Amino acid sequence: MEYVYEAYDVVVVGAGHAGCEAALAAARLGLKTVMFTVSMDSVALMPCNPNVGGSSKGHLVREIDALGGEMGKNIDKTYIQSKMLNKSKGPAVYSLRAQADKQDYTGEMRRVIENTDNLTLRQAEVTKLLVEDGKISGVQTFSGAIYPCRAVVLCTGVYLKARCVYGDVSNYTGPNGLSAANHLSESLRELGIELFRFKTGTPARIDKRSIDFSKMSEQFGDEEVVPFSFTNTEEDIKRDQVSCWLTYTNEETHKIIMDNLDRSPLYSGNIQGTGPRYCPSIEDKVVRFSDKNRHQVFIEPEGNYTNEMYIGGMSSSLPEDVQLKMYRSVAGLENAKIVRNAYAIEYDCINPMQLKHSLEFKNIENLFSGGQFNGSSGYEEAAAQGLIAGINAGLKLLGKDPVVLDRSQAYIGVLIDDLVTKETHEPYRMMTSRSEYRLLLRQDNADVRLTPIGHDIGLIDDERYEKFLKKQEMVAQEIERVSHATVGGNAKVNEVLERYGSTPLASGATLAELIKRPELKYEYLEEIDKGRAPLSKDIIEQVNIQLKYDGYIKRQLKQVEQFKKLEKKKIPADINYDDVYSLRLEARQKLNQIRPESVGQASRISGVSPADISVLLVYLG
Repeated sequence: MEYVYEAYDVVVVGAGHAGCEAALAAARLGLKTVMFTVSMDSVALMPCNPNVGGSSKGHLVREIDALGGEMGKNIDKTYIQSKMLNKSKGPAVYSLRAQADKQDYTGEMRRVIENTDNLTLRQAEVTKLLVEDGKISGVQTFSGAIYPCRAVVLCTGVYLKARCVYGDVSNYTGPNGLSAANHLSESLRELGIELFRFKTGTPARIDKRSIDFSKMSEQFGDEEVVPFSFTNTEEDIKRDQVSCWLTYTNEETHKIIMDNLDRSPLYSGNIQGTGPRYCPSIEDKVVRFSDKNRHQVFIEPEGNYTNEMYIGGMSSSLPEDVQLKMYRSVAGLENAKIVRNAYAIEYDCINPMQLKHSLEFKNIENLFSGGQFNGSSGYEEAAAQGLIAGINAGLKLLGKDPVVLDRSQAYIGVLIDDLVTKETHEPYRMMTSRSEYRLLLRQDNADVRLTPIGHDIGLIDDERYEKFLKKQEMVAQEIERVSHATVGGNAKVNEVLERYGSTPLASGATLAELIKRPELKYEYLEEIDKGRAPLSKDIIEQVNIQLKYDGYIKRQLKQVEQFKKLEKKKIPADINYDDVYSLRLEARQKLNQIRPESVGQASRISGVSPADISVLLVYLG
């Protein structure tokens, strides 16, 4: 029986990483918000890997934090190991990664949500979107309850028509046996929303007591802990860390897999969903990289108070008996006891080209979407989209312009632009190589790029913003000081230089000139720098990077100027590309389908050539 339950400004459907960020953003903007979940146990759930961050994903988490999101703060509270990846490379690709205590991560996020003003957490399955005259008017749940609202943010993750599969076993559930959401897909199709079928997977969990760690390499966390949140210092969050472990598959493992490949639903046709290319199952790896005689396997604890160990690098949908043989063929896992089987999960998601850059649907006003439902993979990609969708749902209701980050401002901008502009045939994964301006989009300067935007939105309070401005002032002052402070080529100076493998001075040089040398750092020059005052690590880091990469940064800023010119050339919303006669047929079809907002966006559409862009520019002129 239908009945009206309660009205809200914003309804968020789903309480995963995207839903949590969306709901918190909307509520913190002062809007009465409700977040629905099929299970209270799925709030900020980590159904797959027990970590946050990693290559390029660490950038996303720091950007989320710089805008006023919650993920960075939450992992700082709940990490059990922290590591900065890619330290042997340049700072553009440094990426922070932390193992989480899964239960603590979920619990801490739920505690924040349940104690946020304007936000209600509700267990119920949303089965229908209510639309009047092309505009959202409410949602209906499985019980028949109607919740009138002014905006909806869809963050359904992997729950729509979810099906978990291994071998011949098929369970119509969400991850970890939680309820699937089986009714909303039909409502979306009735509204003309195009759905895809994607799949992802997870490895088995093994009982720690059955693992022989003496046959594995121990992997330690970093002694120096870098926080994800700009609100924290190392001293705020430093604690004892747990170890992870590294082992490898071998030729026996690969033989077991190949001998049973016909029993894998990925190869038997039992799974139709498209899987992620950059996070393949162990079956895929063995088939696609047949020249490799081993693959890395990371054994990672799922928390401080559980013996479950995550077997990273060996996700699978092979039958249970094959899984047991396969895992037991790996060094250190000979007596492994499986706690949870590996499985693949299929789910419904949308074609993200139906979205604007604000993550609002083009054809349904005040309907927004974020997370894996948009065809991406990963907790971090989901949280980033959820934050932007929640912000823009809130700003729309407040009568303000949306926040749209471009490719030169943030990895979040690259992520969303790729999703809404380029055809997505598989779950999208963020990578540093996807960003053409990655020297500018470093994880260390996410606050410089985005905190002013977060403050303008209203998610960064004045106290935090003042601290940010003070930090920027101190960085600028120190760069100015070392750019004018000189040292001579005396014995003491040259002794310090030679100690660090640097060429002695024959005449004077500024400290900035010395810091720019590849082998030297700001910290190394303390003995010869008489005017130095104590500075925090984050300020010293900025001084080093901005001086060392000054030339490269200036060159990339010039590239951004050219990029901005095309982005500023807006395309009228009512343009009919069939009237632009010199465009090739494929370009007309793609442009009419995607309806790009600018010439810059049009230039990134697959099937639109540089010649087509020249024609379009002439037509617009």
